[in-house]
Amino acid sequence: MAASQKCLGKGSAAPGPVPKDHIRLYSMRFCPFAQRTRLVLHAKGIKHDIVNINLKNKPDWFFEKNPLGLVPVLETQSGQVIQESPITCEYLDEAYPQNHLLPSDPFQKAQQKMLLEDFSKVIPFFYKIPMGKNKGTDVSQLQTEFKDKLIHLNKMLGNKKFFGGDSVTMIDYMMWPWFERMEMLEMKPCLDGSPELKKWIEHMLEDPSVKAMMFSTEIYKGFYKTYMEGNPDYDYGL
Repeated sequence: MAASQKCLGKGSAAPGPVPKDHIRLYSMRFCPFAQRTRLVLHAKGIKHDIVNINLKNKPDWFFEKNPLGLVPVLETQSGQVIQESPITCEYLDEAYPQNHLLPSDPFQKAQQKMLLEDFSKVIPFFYKIPMGKNKGTDVSQLQTEFKDKLIHLNKMLGNKKFFGGDSVTMIDYMMWPWFERMEMLEMKPCLDGSPELKKWIEHMLEDPSVKAMMFSTEIYKGFYKTYMEGNPDYDYGL
């Protein structure tokens, strides 16, 4: 199911029960963390419905699902609630055995988790650099550090097509949402010096789940403009 519903905000009625044989994802269309979970749901062919949340004006009932008010959140038919993007994705891979995305080998699985931990230190640059530019501050040092981080990822990728080998695995989906936004954020020049990473991006753009879950650069730019102005339009493009 595509994430196409308008978001629910304060004063909205809580959604009904999770449909039979489905799992529910509480999401926001432009959230890269929630996109991780959407990619896994699509890649594994899991029946699901999506409830999008207005993250600036959250409905009261959503805090009963996650007191922190953050997405993504999964809800099962029995009312079990799972939050935090890496945890939701690992849960889905274990609870739905078809099309496993995490390696079965314990060491390979540990390698993916270590790489994800490394990547968590890269994510802040996707916010600090554009925000700095918007404020007119000098971001050259941040850009240098970011390029170094990308060169490190490039070395970790090596000659492999994907980070886990010849096919897309969990770690690729966990990293992808931020790379999808690089053109919109005008950060693609930072990939100079990371040729294998550029090839990885090309391969990821051919993946059916990536294609199904992504937005055009124009849609991203339109939403991002409203976000930077302080009044994000979570329904932009609908």
